[in-house]
Amino acid sequence: MKISRQEVEHVAHLARLNLSEDDLVKMTGQLDEILNYVAKLEELDTTDIEPTTHAFSVKNAYRDDIAQESLTQEESLRNCAVRNNEAFIVPRIL
Repeated sequence: MKISRQEVEHVAHLARLNLSEDDLVKMTGQLDEILNYVAKLEELDTTDIEPTTHAFSVKNAYRDDIAQESLTQEESLRNCAVRNNEAFIVPRIL
């Protein structure tokens, strides 16, 4: 499949892109390669292949939710640079 320069210019116009001469040449070549690859994929017979959302079947990728011991407030505040008695003190970002 060969994409023309005019088609690339048209798509760039629709996308509101201002492409330089070099970018137009580069983009034409890259889009042509992509469309050639898609054309190759269209040649594959996929009549007996079921559509999937993942490359392999995954039932449940999550671990079991098991209650575990966590840090105490004092342990979690132990290594912070600045704190009051109950929380981290951080610079304002607003």
